[in-house]
Amino acid sequence: METMREKAAQMLRESEVVVLASVNKEGYPRPVPMSMVKSEDISTVWMSTGSFHAQGNSVCMTGDVEVITDQNVKQELWQDWFINHFPGGPTDPNYVILKFTANHATYWIDGKFIHKKV
Repeated sequence: METMREKAAQMLRESEVVVLASVNKEGYPRPVPMSMVKSEDISTVWMSTGSFHAQGNSVCMTGDVEVITDQNVKQELWQDWFINHFPGGPTDPNYVILKFTANHATYWIDGKFIHKKV
């Protein structure tokens, strides 16, 4: 039987895209999808900065995240398949909704690179 680490390593080997996140000068994380070139187990990954997911295009955004505690919003956004992760349903204390509000976006679309305020 495979261990969890072996399963994770296999999943990584089969992945075409990985996401590398750095922190920009404003202190926001900046995740960027990159082509996975090679991995060794789960400890070392090589990736290409020149190619991206979705026909060569990508959009990366930075911004703020808010934890939503409003039960009406949590109920409205509930998906039936969430029950696998939150057996208590929409009122499960582990069920958390995050609201992301972008302030900057970096576009790489059709060979053009743009970084701008949103």
